[in-house]
Amino acid sequence: MAATDSEARPHSGTWAESFALMGTALTIRVVGTAGEEVLRESIHRAVRVMRAVEAACTRFDLDSPASQLGQTPGQWLSVPPPLFHALAIALEVAELTEGRFDPTVGARMEELGFNRNYLTGLQVTHGISSRDPVSYHDIRLDPEGYRAFVDRPMVIDLGAVAKGLAVDLAASELAGLDGFAIDAGGDVLVSGVDRDGNPWQVGIENPVIPGALLDLVSLSSGAVCTSGPLKSRSPADPRFHHLLNPVTGLSVSGLLSCTVVAPETVLADVIATAAYLMGPDQALSFIEDMGLAGMVVTENREVLRTRAMERHRC
Repeated sequence: MAATDSEARPHSGTWAESFALMGTALTIRVVGTAGEEVLRESIHRAVRVMRAVEAACTRFDLDSPASQLGQTPGQWLSVPPPLFHALAIALEVAELTEGRFDPTVGARMEELGFNRNYLTGLQVTHGISSRDPVSYHDIRLDPEGYRAFVDRPMVIDLGAVAKGLAVDLAASELAGLDGFAIDAGGDVLVSGVDRDGNPWQVGIENPVIPGALLDLVSLSSGAVCTSGPLKSRSPADPRFHHLLNPVTGLSVSGLLSCTVVAPETVLADVIATAAYLMGPDQALSFIEDMGLAGMVVTENREVLRTRAMERHRC
C-alpha cells in the first residue's frame, strides 16, 4: 500500500526520503513552498520522533522500556510517554475485542521465530514461555504518574499500535506544509495535497496478486492501514503467521487482508489488526461499530466493503 502522485507538472516544492524504521521501509513525501533544506529537515524531525517511539516500545531490544516492564513483574515502573500511550490504546482495544486482540502474545511470537532484530539481524529471546498463563488483564496503568505494572513475566508486543502511534506523532512535525504522506509498510497517513495540488491517492495492495492494487482511495486527510498474514510467515514453521489467537497460540484464519480508513494512523492500524483477529463473520461489523470505513478479502477471495469505504474509492 502506498500514497501516489499523479504524473502532471510537479508542485514548486517537493521532497521524499526513505528509511529503514520499525521493521519496515518508511517513505515520507512532503509538499510545500519552502526550500529543499527546510523540507528535508522537516522529514528528519519526523523520523527522530518515530525512532523515539520505536526505542520505547520495541520488544526486539532486551533493554527497551517495553522489555524491561515485561521482565519486572510486581513493581510499578515509570515508562516513557510513547510506551504508556501505546499500552493504554492496546488495553482499550483488548477490552473492546474481549481479548481477541492481546498485547501479551510476545512470548508465543518469539517461539514462532518472530524475534529477529531487523537492524542487527540478531535473534532476541526474553526467556519467557508462552505456556505460562498471561493476558492483558495482567497489565495495569497509572495515568497520573505515567507508570505501568505487570503481574507476571511477559513479552509485550505492541507492533499493531506503536507504528501507527509513531506515524501520528511524526505528522505533528510536518504540520504547516501544503501536504505530506507517510508510508510505513502498510500504514499510510496523508494530509493536504500531493505535488499537483490534488488529494492523495492511496493504493491498497491485492493480497492474492503481489504488486497489484486491489483498490485506490482518495484522501486529503486520514490514514489507510492494512493487516494481513501473507508477508509475515513464521521462520520456524511457515504454516503460522504473526496474527495469533491469544488463547490457542495459533494463527487466525478466514481472511487474507483487512483494511481500515480512519482519521489517525494508530486507530486505523490497531482496528485493522483487531478486525482481522475477529474473523470474517465479525470483521466488517466491528469496523462499522467503531464508526470507521474498511474492507476485507476473505480466503475465498471475496472482497467485502463497508458502505463508508465505498465513498472513499476513486
